[in-house]
Amino acid sequence: MRQTKTYLMTYSMLARCLIFLFLFNSTAIIFTAKGATRAPVRARSGMVASTSRIASEVGVDVLKRGGNAVDAAIAVAFALAVTYPAAGNLGGGGFMMIRLNDKRMTAIDYREMAPRRATRDIYLDAKGNLIKGEGGSLVGYRAAGVPGTVAGMDVALKKYGSGKLTWTQLIEPARRLASDGFTVSYSLSRSLRGSRELLGAYDDSRRVLLNGGKFYDEGVTIKQPELAATFARLQSGGAREFYEGETARLIVRDMERHNGLMTLEDLKAYVAKERTPVRTTYRDYQIISMPPPSSGGAVLAEMLNIVEGYDVRAMTAFSSEKYHVLTEAMRRAFADRAEYMGDADFVNVPVAGLTAKDYATKQRATINLNHASTSVEIRAGKPVGYESEETTHFTVVDREGNVVSNTYTLNNSYGSGAMARGTGILLNNEMDDFAAKPGTPNMYGLIQGERNAVAPGKRPLSAMTPTFVLMPEAKGGALWFATGSPGGPTIINTVFQTIINVIDHDMNIQQAIDAPRIHHQWLPDEIVYEPLGLSSDTIRALESRGHKFVSRPRYMGDSQAIMIDPQTGVLLGASDSRNDGAAVGY
Repeated sequence: MRQTKTYLMTYSMLARCLIFLFLFNSTAIIFTAKGATRAPVRARSGMVASTSRIASEVGVDVLKRGGNAVDAAIAVAFALAVTYPAAGNLGGGGFMMIRLNDKRMTAIDYREMAPRRATRDIYLDAKGNLIKGEGGSLVGYRAAGVPGTVAGMDVALKKYGSGKLTWTQLIEPARRLASDGFTVSYSLSRSLRGSRELLGAYDDSRRVLLNGGKFYDEGVTIKQPELAATFARLQSGGAREFYEGETARLIVRDMERHNGLMTLEDLKAYVAKERTPVRTTYRDYQIISMPPPSSGGAVLAEMLNIVEGYDVRAMTAFSSEKYHVLTEAMRRAFADRAEYMGDADFVNVPVAGLTAKDYATKQRATINLNHASTSVEIRAGKPVGYESEETTHFTVVDREGNVVSNTYTLNNSYGSGAMARGTGILLNNEMDDFAAKPGTPNMYGLIQGERNAVAPGKRPLSAMTPTFVLMPEAKGGALWFATGSPGGPTIINTVFQTIINVIDHDMNIQQAIDAPRIHHQWLPDEIVYEPLGLSSDTIRALESRGHKFVSRPRYMGDSQAIMIDPQTGVLLGASDSRNDGAAVGY
């Protein structure tokens, strides 16, 4: 009997070791207990967390040279355009949240804008059906909106940079990476091969990123001389060179060759804007996030307000009860997203109503704790007070306490697939983030309403959710942590669950972003979950309540976050284990 017990113990220990080794060596590491994860990276003076270790190191070098968080963020953004071409970009756009150490906060909107020749029905054929393939909103030159990244970085530097480092200096690391090359990682090699059909359809994309069809193996050096030349032009001509100089002319010539929409006038007219962040509280902690044309801040606030009425801590971190409540909050907030969200410069978006505590109380009252709602019966609510998968996020904190939370994208992985000839710039396919046909799902399955219809000069709706969490006002209101993620519509729910993991379940920042995630977006009416993320018992318990699950689980998000320890002031950097990014500090 004793021998049998010994064998059982041995087999049990072996099984646990094998499971650990499997998880540790997986491409995406998902943890099912808050203690089973690596510790955050610790530093005293500065921290950068991004999906590329090279880019994170570039940012830390800027901090060491006296730059502030904004300076470092700009250098990281340009470096990612080289080292992470799936989403890092010059040819896309995004959102930057800034909080300065004097408590000033701003949101820089450098989202793409629709070209002037874009009309409401431009992606519909003669029968009113969505155009597929080339000429549609997903691939090729007609899918691209006017890029905003360069303009956004310019605004950030001029208004909030330290003044110690110049535009030219901040671009130089990216120019050097493009010119001299960098070592291809396993994940980048695999990603490029996996996108060979998309990238192979366009001459420069195939030549530069697919090595002329020979591909790049792990460990080889990839150089991008045309992109390096573009960076050099930006260094000598400033940000407006991208919109009015030789780079602009190269982009437009290629657009003309391929029946694209973008003109030189569109590029000249582009402007990045500062906007007022969305604010709410969750259990007295202050939540600061991105306003329209991102839906992220308002949808996040609505979900947190709904969940605030439940004792989530008592439900425990991975219980079916908790997942039920989170799913019902997601369902209601995404229904409102479909109905009300759009570019606030063009349509009236009821942000104040959607983020009101009283509205959350009404939404909460429609939730049955014993049974799932159906998305057929849950329609958009009626808020008062009228006033959108491949992305990448990075977070920076400097020694003075300035912080940047930035999310930017080409939309789909490698955007439209088209690289503007002679520039090294991949063009976005952000036009698919409009409702090309209101009421018809986009590539993420999201239903979007008339408020997000295509119009010239309009910015498409986004789900990007760069977010700050501050301590309660009663405790001084200092920055606690900053976070964000890629992932299309799953972005909002990734940030949502990260906040709950920290506040309700006392996870450290690395545990919070490594923990398994779920996603529900109203329609389709199903829960997306991660491999190894939910136990079979939990799934059965949720199914007994009436929830439906996708047939195949998939990993979601790639969060990059930094926390400031309230007791010691130590910076705690966390890079999502689902990818091979890195938090780097000093």
